[in-house]
Amino acid sequence: MDLMSIIGFITVIGFTLYGILSSGSLMTFLDLPSVYITIGGTVGALLITTRTKNAKVIFKLFALVFKETKSTDLEIISNFVDWATRARKEGLLSLEDTIQNIPDPFIKRGMMMIVDGSEPETIKNVLELKIKGIVTRHGANRAMFDTGAALGPAFGMIGTLIGLVNMLKQLSDPSTIGPQMSIALITTFYGSLLANVVFMPMSKKLKVKTAEEVYQKEMIIEGLLSIQAGVNPNTIKEKMLSFLDEKAAAQLEAMSGRKEE
Repeated sequence: MDLMSIIGFITVIGFTLYGILSSGSLMTFLDLPSVYITIGGTVGALLITTRTKNAKVIFKLFALVFKETKSTDLEIISNFVDWATRARKEGLLSLEDTIQNIPDPFIKRGMMMIVDGSEPETIKNVLELKIKGIVTRHGANRAMFDTGAALGPAFGMIGTLIGLVNMLKQLSDPSTIGPQMSIALITTFYGSLLANVVFMPMSKKLKVKTAEEVYQKEMIIEGLLSIQAGVNPNTIKEKMLSFLDEKAAAQLEAMSGRKEE
């Protein structure tokens, strides 16, 4: 699980609730008609702007925000060093058995192309096209959250206008002005929460995850091409470590030391 996303979400909800409860009652901020207008309107308008295939994965995207990356950079580099060592000793064809046990489809595809004897330029072009496809798909999915961040406050304002109209119709009864104004403002509150707690942070987090994935895949391409070229495993490790910060590089060196022991 992505601990920072969970902590952040709990923090923003917790402090918002604390602010509400410390100055009044939670029931004051609960109004079903406002929920229907804000959330229902936002979801409906979002569906209008979204393609079916993107809408189907929206719940997976919510889960992805709180999910940690399966393969760490250190694990990938360690595996590449092992594969490179085996390839230099036994030849590239010896990696054929290894391919079936590789969970990452991107690495698996690259390794299959190496074993099949594809040209380095071909391997690079195919994998770079896959990266472009990933960026395009992720961008289309993330656009749903960006649209939601814009629609939430808009429907909150629509709810506010509806509440103000109802309030103005009852100006002859001053006792209704306060309650009606309160309900009118609650929809704006809901819309702001929807945008700033749900849609906008999740869009930003997905953007960060996409950038991390692309950077990792660029590192993988470098490792694959190096294995095919028969580069020394230690050189491959150094080349791939150049994609990481010094702390991560030191961790890999420590892992390598424990393996040798």
